[in-house]
Amino acid sequence: MKRIRPAKLTIRARLTLVYGGLFLFAGLLLLGVTYVLVSHQLPQAKGGERVLSAPSANSASGQPAPPPQPIVGNAAVAPPYGSQLIVQKAVRETRNDALNSLLTQGGIALAVVGAAAIAFGWLIAGRMLRPLHRVTETARRIANATTADRGLHERIALDGPPDEVKELADTFDVMLERLDNSFDSQRRFIANASHELRTPLTLNRTLLEVALDPETVSPEVRQLGRTLLEINARHGRLIDGLLLLARSEHEVLDRSYVDLADIVEHVAQQVPPGAVTVEVASDEAPTSGDPVLLERLVQNLVENGVRHNLPEHGWVRVTSGAGPNNTVTLRVSNSGPVVPRYDIPSLFEPFRRLGADRLAASSGAGLGLSIVRAVAHAHGGDVTAEPRDEGGLVVTVALPAAEL
Repeated sequence: MKRIRPAKLTIRARLTLVYGGLFLFAGLLLLGVTYVLVSHQLPQAKGGERVLSAPSANSASGQPAPPPQPIVGNAAVAPPYGSQLIVQKAVRETRNDALNSLLTQGGIALAVVGAAAIAFGWLIAGRMLRPLHRVTETARRIANATTADRGLHERIALDGPPDEVKELADTFDVMLERLDNSFDSQRRFIANASHELRTPLTLNRTLLEVALDPETVSPEVRQLGRTLLEINARHGRLIDGLLLLARSEHEVLDRSYVDLADIVEHVAQQVPPGAVTVEVASDEAPTSGDPVLLERLVQNLVENGVRHNLPEHGWVRVTSGAGPNNTVTLRVSNSGPVVPRYDIPSLFEPFRRLGADRLAASSGAGLGLSIVRAVAHAHGGDVTAEPRDEGGLVVTVALPAAEL
């Protein structure tokens, strides 16, 4: 049986309850003390418990007791028994009415002022927690940023007295700054290393081509040279992919109008004829961004669909068009081997391929889908992949539609 947990109150609600509870407790305590003090100050009827009715007949003589006689002289005249009883009753009723009125009016006043105190406590608690809301909003914007580098550039920069909340915000800003510097250093290292590696690869390719040029080269040496040239070309593609990945992780600021349908048709025409058939159904899909990066996105998806396919009678289907929520979509599906659903997330990681057979036979660098995801995120979009039951994948890219 599933255990139902009670809903937890927010900090603002708990602070309000604490403020209101303390105020009501103090008010009740003050009302009780006031009641005791007032009850001791009010006059009390003396002898009220003994004199309850008029004097009865004399038990010895059977005659009524004689009325009290006035005292002659300077002494006060003692009131008769009936008047004394009326005075004591009036004092008792007045005292009870005063105490009841104190409790009633004090309780009403305490309830009204308590409600006002709870309302003010709610407002004060909200104002006290406003800096925490600012920290939460900043953290949420950073977490929901399409690109990590843009989100980490943001700071809270909270103004105010040097209290605990200000210390928390400053510590959060220091953490963001260190993360931002770390990511920037990583991207600069990839870019610099890729540029530095290009020079020896270019030199090696030139030396191999010169060495293979003479006609006197033996077939064995020529075959070895061609193999080395293929390895060199693969390393070159790897370096180009790293450069493009480092570039595409930054948000695209310089945007221009792009129709994905034009890019799809252009890329499809560049696919060499072979065992895989490429089918295109492109509708208008206007968006804004970097045309070069978007072309690379489409090209990587089509090349992956062609490369990871059936050896015979394979197909790749590319469609584009308008999507929901003011977006445009690009969908690339292909035939191929069955892909387990739990392996889908790893396909978007750099240098990750599905299966050892792909690792051995693939001529790619393992950056295709990583670049696709980075380019999509840089343009404010997203990419998803779903396995087909018959084999192959359906990769869908959603980008914001262009504002016409």
